Amino acid sequence: MFAKIKPLYEKLGNLSGIQLIVLFYLSAAIFSTVLLRMPFFHQEGMHVSWLDSFFTAVSAISVTGLTVFSTADTFNYAGYIALAFVLQFGGIGIMTLGTFVYILLGKKVGFRTRQLIQIDQNRNTLAGLVKLMVRILRTVLVIEFIGGIVLAIYFLSYFDSWQEAFMQGFFASISATTNAGFDITGASLVPFADDYYVQFINMLLLILGAIGFPVLLEVQELLWGRYKNLEWKYQFSLYTKVTTITFFILIIVGALGIYMFEYHHFLQGKAWHESLFYSLFQSVTTRNGGLATMDVSEFSTPTLLLLCALMFIGASPSSVGGGIRTTTFAIMMLAIFHYAKGHDTIKVFRREVDPDDVSRSFIVATTALMLCGGAITLLIWIEPLNNMALVFEAFSAFGTTGLSMGITPDLSIAGKLIIIVLMFIGRIGIFSFLFLLRGQDVKDRYHYPKEKMIIG
Repeated sequence: MFAKIKPLYEKLGNLSGIQLIVLFYLSAAIFSTVLLRMPFFHQEGMHVSWLDSFFTAVSAISVTGLTVFSTADTFNYAGYIALAFVLQFGGIGIMTLGTFVYILLGKKVGFRTRQLIQIDQNRNTLAGLVKLMVRILRTVLVIEFIGGIVLAIYFLSYFDSWQEAFMQGFFASISATTNAGFDITGASLVPFADDYYVQFINMLLLILGAIGFPVLLEVQELLWGRYKNLEWKYQFSLYTKVTTITFFILIIVGALGIYMFEYHHFLQGKAWHESLFYSLFQSVTTRNGGLATMDVSEFSTPTLLLLCALMFIGASPSSVGGGIRTTTFAIMMLAIFHYAKGHDTIKVFRREVDPDDVSRSFIVATTALMLCGGAITLLIWIEPLNNMALVFEAFSAFGTTGLSMGITPDLSIAGKLIIIVLMFIGRIGIFSFLFLLRGQDVKDRYHYPKEKMIIG
């Protein structure tokens, strides 16, 4: 037996870091498929096919939230716990939880593992990665625990038993913090459409999960020390400044866009506070959350297109979210603005953006557009469903958002497989996807004379 395992271990050792990360996530999806299909996790009389189980597993690992069946009607309490466990794998990251297991077992985290952590968390250096993983895990678990306690106590007035209230509260906290979009109410947050307290707590958890682990850790360092002579001396990184400003600008722009497009449509006749929370909550959740306080199919086409754009941009890098990420979008906008002004470099916050990052941003966005465009074309070709709903479904899958116009259960086998691929690529990221396809780096041995091309 060991003779058979050794060649397999050697083959795994020859894989690149990106290939191993993808293999780990794929293995986690397969494991989750088997786990979530076990009968004792289902309510009595429920049967779920292998494809639907795999779809749900990938949706959970990618913390998307698209489902082909009702989570509340399919799983029992044990199933809710199993699903929450899978959401932790997807949200926090396989390498983060793996590092924690290494530490618990007293094992040393080797160089190879550190490389995988670096890839999984989009870090530029190997220094301090183990401590970083522990801090990320501790931060997320503390946020989830506090959110769970707050919601559970509040839900005592909603549910008949404290067991149900605490199950609903902690599952909602995990789902919101990981931006998973799964719910066990059977109707997402629609039952709380008039409860602004529940909406506010969920928005706060969604933002904390999507804004990026580096931002949370830098804020901790600011609040917990690093000051001299009673004056704060801490300096935020360029990444934190750019991604945080972009993140909240997109929330504001999204909320204003929804309010403007729906003022004479969905929001017509509603009180100002209702319009405010409908617009603000949908703007926050569309970025990656997947929770909803209303049926998004009631929105007009301009609003749906705006939501598609927000889902395409997604959350911040090194967060629980997908999409092309906020920094990618920000660098692209800055590059266009500076080019229009006649500048050769991008200067922001007294720093210059690396030209490689500019190229990488346009590569990520262009590849993502082609990927989503190809998937949408195939879906419209093979599915006899509403075209706008299919477009919305594709962007939701790629952005690992989980919002839907209600067509997910009606997709054909081919349609479900396309959505599965989009969710998986959205989770591992465009660059991981591109590095997975390409071979070894090849240095050019010679160059041809350069010639200008006509552009634009």
